[in-house]
Amino acid sequence: MAATTHTVTNQVPPLVGHDVFATDRVLSEAVERHVEPGVLPVALEELGELGRAAGSAQAQEWGVQANAHPPVLLTHDRYGHRVDEVEFHPAWHRLLGHAVSAGLTDAWGRPAGHVRRAAGFLVWLQAEAGHGCPLSMTHAAVPALRTDPALAAAWEPLLTSHTYVEGLRNPSEKAGVLLGMGMTEKQGGSDVRSNTTRAEPLSGEGAYLLTGHKWFCSAPMSDGFLVLAQAPGGLSCFLLPRVLPDGARNVFLIQRLKDKLGNRSNASAEVEFDGTWARLVGEEGRGVRTIIEMVAATRLDCVVGSAALMRQAVARAVHHCTYRSAFGGPLIDKPLMRNVLADLALESEAATVLAMRLAAAYDADTEAERAFLRLALPAAKFWVTKRCTAVVGEALECLGGNGYVEESGMPRLLREAPLNSIWEGSGNVQALDVLRVLQREPQALDAFLREVGQARGADHRLDAAIKGLLTELADLDGIEGRARRLVERFALVLQGALLVRWAPPVVADAFCAARLGGDGGAVFGTLPHSLDLASVVARARPSVA
Repeated sequence: MAATTHTVTNQVPPLVGHDVFATDRVLSEAVERHVEPGVLPVALEELGELGRAAGSAQAQEWGVQANAHPPVLLTHDRYGHRVDEVEFHPAWHRLLGHAVSAGLTDAWGRPAGHVRRAAGFLVWLQAEAGHGCPLSMTHAAVPALRTDPALAAAWEPLLTSHTYVEGLRNPSEKAGVLLGMGMTEKQGGSDVRSNTTRAEPLSGEGAYLLTGHKWFCSAPMSDGFLVLAQAPGGLSCFLLPRVLPDGARNVFLIQRLKDKLGNRSNASAEVEFDGTWARLVGEEGRGVRTIIEMVAATRLDCVVGSAALMRQAVARAVHHCTYRSAFGGPLIDKPLMRNVLADLALESEAATVLAMRLAAAYDADTEAERAFLRLALPAAKFWVTKRCTAVVGEALECLGGNGYVEESGMPRLLREAPLNSIWEGSGNVQALDVLRVLQREPQALDAFLREVGQARGADHRLDAAIKGLLTELADLDGIEGRARRLVERFALVLQGALLVRWAPPVVADAFCAARLGGDGGAVFGTLPHSLDLASVVARARPSVA
């Protein structure tokens, strides 16, 4: 006999079957703002297709499966031969294949390519964030390889291909490839100039043999890697293929896969090089300068990836509170919960608007925009990635105990949230980079001030924040010790200026009041109660057909 002890009521329908792009007003508005009219219809069509796929039950199930069945290292075959391969669940390959076919490694040669790719990256990572790592590095490797025209001619068409081909073989036999990166070592971490991996030149032009290790090698199943090693002329950048032109496997000894807090679907490895063949990229002794554009592009993806996590967390929180009732009515109508949701929505909108503005600067590719990026990018990477964990944690709490359960999907988001703050340089590295730019490139500060100056006079709290930032810059005493405070101000002033220019007045007013005017607390849900918070929350709500 079936149990009839109770009837299940007051449960929230799953957030599934919706267009992740079209229901994100902030993102769709940014695309319309930054993509020129002649390209916009194509961009909206491709992002709509990707958004519907990301919101589908199938893509969400792929994400669950890829994390429930993490990658497995296979060091040897049955006969004892080293193979050093990483095996993934089929769901991982489906996610990656869909992403590549959607152009998420192809930005550098398309009209409005960076805005279109960044928007697609933000959309598709909401299905599953871990596989964003190989997508990001494959995309970001292009400017580094362009320092060598011959390498770029051979590899760039494969990196930007819309065809995903799994498995290792000669890149010339594949329709598309993925690229990873290995910079950090046990003894140095972010201090890559202390690397000890040796590069010994061979007789062939640009050919070297590498000996050493990499403590963190991202996406070890990739077709090739950009790595740093000490050549006779100093620290240099190299392209290391997994399979050599004659079809033989290169020496690439995977020691183990990292057991990480989150990012479980993605493989990160410790690897050893022992007479490993590699090709010099750029000049000897200029490895950091050669690879720096790759690092910058991946830092933008850290901002975009954090914005994606925030958006997904806030969307789930607003969706839950729309349908869940407590204490006599829907949670979304309760003044205190509305304040929390509105505060989270503000943070998510500010992150998205900033990420897309940075992507647009890449597309513009003028000296002024490049100068702007040199300061704005590390500041954004510092701030947005740090806010991500706080946003996701608070959004999880909006679901109560249900949010603490794996089936809600929120714990996976929370485990993923700290990653982007660490990847490609943690907070202190970003803060020091901002100081370095301020000291060496005054044109970068000029470009930043021109950008925020476009909003001057529109909000007195923003004007005061800009003045306060300039006062802070005038006092260089103990600047390194207060670098985080300074960089936080850079990021908040820039977010405030962008929202004043482009967001609805109620959003800009709430942001300037709470983030710049001091009328907000240290936790979410402390916005001034007199604001139209219901409109802010409604703007963040994902609609499900």
